[in-house]
Amino acid sequence: MWIRFLLLVMLFALGTSGCMEQSNDVTLPQQKSLGQEFRIFQPPVKPAETPDVSEISEPNGPITLRQALALALMHNPELRVFSWDVRVSQARLLQAGLWPNPELEVEVEEAGGPGQRSNFDGAETAIQLSQLIELGDKRSKRTKLASLEKELAGWDYEAKRLDVFTAVAKAFAEVLAAQQGLKLTQELLQVSEELVNTVTKRVNAGKDSPLEKTKAIVALSNIKIQRQKAIHYLEFTRKQLAATWTDKKPQFTSAAGRLDSLSPIPSIDKLTSLIEQNPDIARWSLEIDKDKAALELEKAKSISDITLRGGLQRFNETDDNAILFGISIPLPISDKNQAGKLQAHYELARAREEQRAAYTRVQMELARAYQALSSAYTEATELEKNVLQGAEGVFEASKTGYTQGKLDYLNVLDAQRTLFEAKARYIDALASYHAAKADVERLIGCSIDSETLSKSEDSK
Repeated sequence: MWIRFLLLVMLFALGTSGCMEQSNDVTLPQQKSLGQEFRIFQPPVKPAETPDVSEISEPNGPITLRQALALALMHNPELRVFSWDVRVSQARLLQAGLWPNPELEVEVEEAGGPGQRSNFDGAETAIQLSQLIELGDKRSKRTKLASLEKELAGWDYEAKRLDVFTAVAKAFAEVLAAQQGLKLTQELLQVSEELVNTVTKRVNAGKDSPLEKTKAIVALSNIKIQRQKAIHYLEFTRKQLAATWTDKKPQFTSAAGRLDSLSPIPSIDKLTSLIEQNPDIARWSLEIDKDKAALELEKAKSISDITLRGGLQRFNETDDNAILFGISIPLPISDKNQAGKLQAHYELARAREEQRAAYTRVQMELARAYQALSSAYTEATELEKNVLQGAEGVFEASKTGYTQGKLDYLNVLDAQRTLFEAKARYIDALASYHAAKADVERLIGCSIDSETLSKSEDSK
């Protein structure tokens, strides 16, 4: 009899506890067109006890932007943290869908006393099984809330993925600009050395004052200092780029790409129409749904749950058995979860305000990034068309005039300074263009080239 009862208890416990398994795949929102072709890190269902440090296949020679993006999106440590957040939310969803466990209670009375009750001959043994019964559909509401939280974790991952994509694009452009800056200082150093030789010959021939030679040597020394600064800055930008996928010394030797590749800029209205694709905005409709689900769950918590009990009682003295059953019902006299419901109402109202604030904030960020993009694009195109060629011509003419004795050395220095300042401004404008372009693409979630924009507009 007792064995049968215990078997029934075990079967009931297994049946009510439920069995669920976690999915092997991380459910992430559909990636936007910005970087959707790259693979991402998928955290395993059962992580190893020691951190899994995967080998990074970084090129030993030149690296392209696509290679840098692929490395960062797969190995960036901060992005991996967000992927584990999705796993955590999956586990919470699993837990939210489980039934409350039954409880087994064994109680022995009238044992160990004096006289006839010194043993268990007169003992009374009760074995009861109790089960909490949730009312108000709490389990389904709790599961819905956990499911929405899991989707929000996915959107947070998508936002971080775009952040990493943008950081890599900007860091890569900085490396290109630093390489161009070093190349410019090397050209300037070569020209300055040639000018020193020319001035020296003229001074030795008695055509110029020795003061001119001193000026040329001072100018050459300043350029050597600039060159050293350019070397150190290039090394810094290389480390900054490599830091997006590793904490070790960069293995690549240079960045392979064109800094002067410019794309026509779409109108601000066209770009503004796409900001709803930004995960920082798209997540808020889901956040509001989550807070609504949380409110419904708090309302359900005001409904008291009941506990059912059932079992057998054994009377050893008379060798009789009896059935036990009962029910426990909490009485919601003072605690009706008023504060929980009020807090959920406030959080829902806050989420609606935050949604509007996020939309306004992204609009302003897009306006600033667009202004920076337009300014950099205009400056770069104007320098290329109207300044660089003219400055080059003036510098060559001043060198020729100085060699022929028609101009003094100050004219050469002034023309040289004007030319290389214009080239430096051109490099800075190109770097600013690519940085602002990356910011704009992060805010709209796609590339600003016309083909990608058309596809994004069609998918709205």
